[in-house]
Amino acid sequence: MPQHRTLSLLLVPILAAILLLTGAPPLLAAHGISIDGTLKYPAGFDHFDYVSPRAHKSGQLVLHGLGSFDKMNPFTLKGSAPDGLDMLVFETLAVPSLDEPFAAYGLLASDIELAANKLSVTFTINDKAKFSNGTPVTPEDVKFSLDTLKSPAAHPFYQAYYQDISRAEVLDAHRVRFYFARRNRELHMIASQMPVFSKKFYSAHPFDEASLTPPVGSGPYVVAEVNPGKSITYRRNPAYWGRDLNVRRGMFNFDRIVFKYYKDQIVSVEAFKAHEFDFMDVNIAKQWSRDLTGPKFDDGRIVKALLPHHNNAGMQGFVMNTRRPLFADRRVREAMGLAFDFEWTNATLFFDQYTRCDSYFSNSPLAAKGLPKGLELDYLNPFRAQLPTEVFTEPLVPPTTTPPHSLRANLRAAMTLLRSAGWTIKGGRLVNGEGAPFTFEIMLVSPAFERVMAPYVQNLAKLGITATYRTIDPTLYMRRLDSFDFDMTVNVIGQSQSPGNEQRDYWSSASADREGSRNLAGIKSPVVDALVDRIIYAEKQSEITAACHALDRVLWHNHYVVPNWYLAKHRVAYWNVFARPQTLPLYYSPFQALMTWWIKDGAATR
Repeated sequence: MPQHRTLSLLLVPILAAILLLTGAPPLLAAHGISIDGTLKYPAGFDHFDYVSPRAHKSGQLVLHGLGSFDKMNPFTLKGSAPDGLDMLVFETLAVPSLDEPFAAYGLLASDIELAANKLSVTFTINDKAKFSNGTPVTPEDVKFSLDTLKSPAAHPFYQAYYQDISRAEVLDAHRVRFYFARRNRELHMIASQMPVFSKKFYSAHPFDEASLTPPVGSGPYVVAEVNPGKSITYRRNPAYWGRDLNVRRGMFNFDRIVFKYYKDQIVSVEAFKAHEFDFMDVNIAKQWSRDLTGPKFDDGRIVKALLPHHNNAGMQGFVMNTRRPLFADRRVREAMGLAFDFEWTNATLFFDQYTRCDSYFSNSPLAAKGLPKGLELDYLNPFRAQLPTEVFTEPLVPPTTTPPHSLRANLRAAMTLLRSAGWTIKGGRLVNGEGAPFTFEIMLVSPAFERVMAPYVQNLAKLGITATYRTIDPTLYMRRLDSFDFDMTVNVIGQSQSPGNEQRDYWSSASADREGSRNLAGIKSPVVDALVDRIIYAEKQSEITAACHALDRVLWHNHYVVPNWYLAKHRVAYWNVFARPQTLPLYYSPFQALMTWWIKDGAATR
């Protein structure tokens, strides 16, 4: 995550003297904050480099969602919220710069003051900030937001994420201070990215109420129309308080944004070609290579573009639920990985578009390479007796079928592992000591993944394993994920450029049994807990890098997932109605980039 701007070294003695005289911690004030103390954009900058001053506001943008929605609060556990709500309607105290890895600039907060002891941060609320109903955003709203997100009313993720923010205090009519339980190099960044809610609105509408009542937020759009489960329309707020801010200039250029919902990705791609919506992020290789073709693409009515990015790709994989006794044994999980033939899958199904994930921080300097040494070895050494030997002796290399390797040899190695774990073949079936067969289900949310699973299931059958796969409704899928009701599923474990508090939700023992957490594998490991703390409380970049490398090795060699693949570009397709800035961001999602585009003059939109 990002960091604060430091004052000149010449001011440090003066600040220290003030501290001694007043007993209060001095504050380091800034228009923006970062983790490493540097900011690209100075105070008073005009606009971010990845937006265009030529952008104008007009027209309607139609997008698509999958499944349905049944609530209007994206910050609670139960139910599904519509796409776009968190980014278009709600705002945070500061917003990240998409061309810096660890920086954010004031939005609702006009000034951010980090205490010199880094145990508190003070936000001055912009005196122009207003909710869509015209009421001002106040420090009381900020305090209410923190208290709410740390309460059982919010998604359990936030309680863990904000656990080191001990409390908020309203200082006066313009300022609110967050106090930290302990030093954490990114905690002021985490605090700055907290969404701010209207205390008045949520006092009348309970936060955790399952409701389709449009919320009141401070963002550039308001909810204009709701067709339950089928579509939602956002209307640009003409009285939006932040329309002239430098951190908003050149952004949110569409008068209306509509999300239409479709049953699945296969249906949606046909709807896109019929111009039922304008833009799609394509995450299926077959659709990109085979389905998104034809006269409309040839004559330029529809554009396909590869947008390069520098995002940390994290890990995508087939996640095994270790809460199930079947996957509790590390040797069994390793065998599952040996049965997957990535090279065949990539060449036959994906047109060789992908790179194999070789880390939980793929496409990033945080990915562990070679064997552990230096500081990361120091972090691992105390746990040698608790770790697989391979953590210290083998680099992170996924199984391969590239010659001289082969699927046949991998399956033989897998069978050896399964036998050592107590599984044997009887009557062509793999059974344990009690004679129970090795059988499990792979839960999917997209039918497009079925063609990936079919050959994988066939490979498992060669080991005597009966695996099945089933695609279910997205709403039911999320409900089962939240309650960990699955054997194996496909999941993307995204990573930021500077991992921090969210790692608790991914891997910690405390999150393993917390409903709604992202610890889908059910990892409970004192070693992992210790390394997660190393990441969160690191004070130098060298420490966070070493801790990430060490955690990467421990996760990898415990085989919690069967590693999949990533792409260092965003594949997008869109109807040729847009104009774009000349410069792309570096760290961004397709939707974030789209919010810097605008409708070309004379272009016909939906």
